[in-house]
Amino acid sequence: MRKINWVLLVLILVGFVIGRFIGTYFSGTFLNYGQSFGMSSPAVLDLGFVVLTFGLTINITIASVIGVVIALVVYRFIR
Repeated sequence: MRKINWVLLVLILVGFVIGRFIGTYFSGTFLNYGQSFGMSSPAVLDLGFVVLTFGLTINITIASVIGVVIALVVYRFIR
């Protein structure tokens, strides 16, 4: 990947974090409506000498979508 693509990826992740913060700050509003995707319970692999636990849950809310849109606008300005 080129360097500019890493900047876009980092900005999108920052947008999700900022959106999550906004959703937490304004709890109880429409900004927290969303959907969760992923595994409801983690998968456990027990090999006897090591135990590995795999799990992933993605929570997409309206606030996180707004954060990603803001990150994309910022990317357009710095590009």
